[in-house]
Amino acid sequence: MIPDGAAVYDASKIRVLKGLEGVRQTPAMYIGSTGPRGLHHLIYEVVDNAIDEAMAGYCDQIEARLHTDGSCSVLDNGRGIPTDLHPEQKRPGVEVVMTMLHAGGKFDGASYKVSGGLHGVGVSVVNALSEWLEVQVFQKGAIFKQRYERGEIVTDLDIVGSTDRRGTLVRFKPDPKVFEETTAFVFDTVAHRLRELAFLNSNVQILLVDERDGREQTFHFEGGLREFVGFLNETRTALHKDPIYISKERDGVSVETALQYTDSFAETIFTYANNINTIEGGAHLVGLKQALTRCINSYAEKNGLLKGEVLSGEDVREGLTAVLAVKLTHPQFEGQTKTKLGNSEITGIVQSVVGEELSDYLETHPSEAKRIIEKSVQSARAREAARKARDLARRKGILDGGGLPGKLADCSEEEPETSELYIVEGDSAGGSAKQGRDRKFQAILPIKGKILNVEKAHLDKALTNEEIRAIITAVGTGFREEFDISRLRYHKIIVMTDADVDGSHIRTLLLTFFYRYMKPLVEGGFVYIAQPPLYLVKKGKAAHYAYNDAERDRILDEVGRTGVHLQRYKGLGEMNPDQLWETTMNPATRTLLRISSEDAAEAERIFSVLMGDQVEPRRKFIEENALFVRNLDI
Repeated sequence: MIPDGAAVYDASKIRVLKGLEGVRQTPAMYIGSTGPRGLHHLIYEVVDNAIDEAMAGYCDQIEARLHTDGSCSVLDNGRGIPTDLHPEQKRPGVEVVMTMLHAGGKFDGASYKVSGGLHGVGVSVVNALSEWLEVQVFQKGAIFKQRYERGEIVTDLDIVGSTDRRGTLVRFKPDPKVFEETTAFVFDTVAHRLRELAFLNSNVQILLVDERDGREQTFHFEGGLREFVGFLNETRTALHKDPIYISKERDGVSVETALQYTDSFAETIFTYANNINTIEGGAHLVGLKQALTRCINSYAEKNGLLKGEVLSGEDVREGLTAVLAVKLTHPQFEGQTKTKLGNSEITGIVQSVVGEELSDYLETHPSEAKRIIEKSVQSARAREAARKARDLARRKGILDGGGLPGKLADCSEEEPETSELYIVEGDSAGGSAKQGRDRKFQAILPIKGKILNVEKAHLDKALTNEEIRAIITAVGTGFREEFDISRLRYHKIIVMTDADVDGSHIRTLLLTFFYRYMKPLVEGGFVYIAQPPLYLVKKGKAAHYAYNDAERDRILDEVGRTGVHLQRYKGLGEMNPDQLWETTMNPATRTLLRISSEDAAEAERIFSVLMGDQVEPRRKFIEENALFVRNLDI
């Protein structure tokens, strides 16, 4: 039956999106999101074009500027985007690149042997999502210029001057109609990516200037990956002075890696393919791991350094910091976020290159090899001790989820998607939280004092810590290599501690534990920090809560400063259950901070700075960041 008056569906109803209209319709398809991550991706797309010129050998200077009008410009000294007419489109090459998806010099395999850019859609997407974009090309002794607005051509490509330089300048302003949350670039976010690119491309100097406040940084690392590893190990004690460096090309694939062992218990490996951070690993990471396990076991057995131990891959990587970068002509990316390298042939190439060079290193550096193997043997023994501790805990029903911690006040909701776990500092605050919560979907786990610092402890010691065992059991996923996200019992894990120095320390200890033992929780956005108020401002019957000093002062200027009762909360236990619910636990009124690790390399370094053995880097970090502290309880 066709309903009366039904609209006729024919070819006239099919809409064809022309030019870049489709990008503006669904921007998240091209840049991941229209939030801060997608906003900054615009800069990376433009910078990637300049980096491609550098990888091809034509560019060694890149300059990025954040302007006071909210725009960003990227200047390079490469060959310049072609300005001659495209043979098929009959329009200037730069206009084709700026206005057509999948147009560029990276598809013929001749102009660029390898190239970055994750999605292959390039600068045309930046043009589509910008309020305006201007491009200048310095080429053939002339300055060519063209302007676009929201992807549409506003001016033809004109010659506006002469020059003896070469390169490209792209300046764009993100469109507030697309990025409704914010169009303000964050200097540190941009700096992290540019630093990473400079480590990966040692022949390039990258300058970042923020005209809004005068900040600027220059990134140039002649040591490349060796300096990258040194940066990551800044706060760790290395077992050998210089990183092991390997660089070789085989079967058209460039393999470059730097490795250094430390006395840390963490394994830190970053992998890249054509400058793209392959956070999900892939074929190249498999090859590296195979080479490490095979080489170290072979050397240890050959030289009689084992006493019955069998070194697993996990053992030979304990304390290892490594950066692996491969460059190949046709990378295939897969995985949930398209950041896993899928080219299966790369596994064998990396395995053979690293295996050969690492074997040579061990043979020619016997004292360093002995320290590395001793570290691996210690790991094997600790792993065996941890296995026994784990088995004992399982027999007692401590870790398998069969018996939840006695102090956990669980919720009645059985769906993880709508359940929350509050990890609360102290029995007093735990009592208030238990009384103030919504029992249907909020669970409360009180913990006593400061948990173990897992940055300085082996797994076996961590498993003897009562508070850590309680968290592992309550969360339900298991940990480290046994982690299984499908067993997660709560999709919001909320750390709620006092707003003082001790509370900050406990919060950092908990975040260190989650980052080291349950990293997918952080990467998946399941970990949050509660934001309890610092002040209660009462005047008559009216009560106002302030979450920082500025808000306190603003409230006092509303209500007046006479006849006011001002209470400073030093601990969660000072709040009544109804106050805790109203300010910190009620989804309708609370504020939560979601923990993320956008810059994994910086996250690794910061956790090592704050929780590692080295005192001097921690002192330096505190001195450099003291001015940014908003609330300090002394």
